[in-house]
Amino acid sequence: MGSNLISKVKICLKPLNPFLYQGSLAFLTMKTSQLATTARCLCTRDTNPKSGGRQTVRQNSGPTDGQGGVRYRTIRHRQGGLWEDTVDGGGKSSSLRQRQSFPKSVFSAGTAKRTAEMLKREASLASEDEVDPKQEPERKTTRGARKVQPPDRPLSVAEWRKLKESLGNPERFDIKMIHALFTSGAELDIAKSLLTFATMETGTLSYELLLRYLSLCVSGSHDAEVFDVYDIMRGSFSSLETGASTLFIKSFSRTARWKEAVNLLQEVKKVFTPSSRNYGDVIAAAVLHGDMTTAWALYDELMEKGLSPHQETWDALFKGVKKTKEVEGLEEAMSQPEHQERLLGILLHMRNNQIYPQYSLASSIKTSFESLPGQKWKGSWTSATPKGLCRCCGSELESIQLTVEEYQQLKDRVMTDIIQGQDVFNKTTPEELEHFKAFVQRKPAFDVVVDGLNVANINKDKSKLSATLLAVVSDLERQGLTVLVLGRKHMLRATRSWERHNMNLIQEKAHCFFTDDISEDDPFLLYATLHSGNHCRFVSRDLMRDHKACLPDGATRRLFFKWQRGHQLVVDGLVVAGRRVQFQSILKYDTTIQTSGDSWHVPYDDTEDRSTYEFSFRFSLHQFTTVIWSRHVSGVKRRV
Repeated sequence: MGSNLISKVKICLKPLNPFLYQGSLAFLTMKTSQLATTARCLCTRDTNPKSGGRQTVRQNSGPTDGQGGVRYRTIRHRQGGLWEDTVDGGGKSSSLRQRQSFPKSVFSAGTAKRTAEMLKREASLASEDEVDPKQEPERKTTRGARKVQPPDRPLSVAEWRKLKESLGNPERFDIKMIHALFTSGAELDIAKSLLTFATMETGTLSYELLLRYLSLCVSGSHDAEVFDVYDIMRGSFSSLETGASTLFIKSFSRTARWKEAVNLLQEVKKVFTPSSRNYGDVIAAAVLHGDMTTAWALYDELMEKGLSPHQETWDALFKGVKKTKEVEGLEEAMSQPEHQERLLGILLHMRNNQIYPQYSLASSIKTSFESLPGQKWKGSWTSATPKGLCRCCGSELESIQLTVEEYQQLKDRVMTDIIQGQDVFNKTTPEELEHFKAFVQRKPAFDVVVDGLNVANINKDKSKLSATLLAVVSDLERQGLTVLVLGRKHMLRATRSWERHNMNLIQEKAHCFFTDDISEDDPFLLYATLHSGNHCRFVSRDLMRDHKACLPDGATRRLFFKWQRGHQLVVDGLVVAGRRVQFQSILKYDTTIQTSGDSWHVPYDDTEDRSTYEFSFRFSLHQFTTVIWSRHVSGVKRRV
């Protein structure tokens, strides 16, 4: 759009709803000594891994208002016991029998998304079955009629008018059309011709139309055009709302006029808190131009405001040392040791918050450490053994089991905030909870606590709920384990699903406690498991996200998640009476960023479908050898 066109147009000042711009694990080990010659690793020098509401900002002159990795080999074993070893004396040790399996875990990255997509497909198929075939053609026609198809070339005013008439002269035609141009990624010249038509039709260009045009310019990296729009909007409107400010910051940050983005950010802060994306764009611009002092100052500000940095921001900072070397003439530059300390602080922040860098960020971390002058850091993409040993450097990774101190801290917090929390009696009654506590006190320490209703519903055949539960309990009992089954009282009423004979056998093989039908099992399950000791595990498919959210701080929630991954057993596949029950593998090691002083192991994420409660299996970083651990691991299935 030439500025001559719009500068001659009377801009409509009527505020409209803005079109907001939508912006958009493995292991690194560093060690100070050479690796053993037997270490298995994939060095990055030779091989690359597969990589997989409205707020306004006024001008300064006016007042303000408003507001790869190596895959594990498949291992064939059979497993006859629940544990290979126990954490404390409360458990029963037995030999481990395992069989060949493809590793699956309810905590593995992408499981939640794949499950949701599967359920969505099933719901869609069920919905299609209910649709009246006679109504389907009409429904499709109606839906298609509402779509606006953009042209594939610039149109004249007469052609735009003819197109509008052919569509029935719809209201807000220009807004709908420019939205269609944006979503289809059309050429900018087509949008320019639309603006010309809008000007000739109404004599004005609304704020909303300009904002959507700005979105098109920014998404297509037409930064020179953005400068024209910026001058026009600054001269025509007393304020810019959130969407326009974000778009201008993004565009200016990637040009030589990046310092104007810093000024825009300062204006935004006067009326509302900028987003982490706003900060990230300006930080990346400062790094690109070698101004690390400004970059780190803005990063500190971002963290102080409690915002979560985007991975692109960390990626820019890890590339900062190289950029600083390339840019000369800076009056004040951060020293390399200081910069390195700040980068280590980022790694510790990611560890403490269980954040997994994506593959591109892991590569930047690797390159950053390898390029440090006077230090010999080297990176390789590798994997860990099932026993938790780094295949590249041979060091032992952190255990998934909690220390005695960590376990006691977690137990105290869970008892206080979940079992005795303010909302616990929404899930049970005081009398029932006290009755259960007394029940547990009278019993020996349990080895396994089973969520009976959850386990019974594993198979699709709901007429055999008691048979499914009996098969799992029998398998555990055969291993000599002390089992507690938690259920609800309706399970004791003889029905087709809950056969009395099966329920009697379950009560012979395990200790049982049946809550009222209106009660929830989870608080009882957590209490019994934690009370029995660190050796005790529980069987359930429930991910306990609501209960973890009840914990008061991030450190305790991280301990809960680590304990959960080391103690939760999930039945793998269908349960068949008379056959051994298979459980998803429990890793022996923790999948989090970890350091031993002279080495780093950094899990990385090569997918975009990992939920916050899921973990990655891949790693990367150590001095003399940087190791990146691959997520797609061939592991073992545990017989409990």
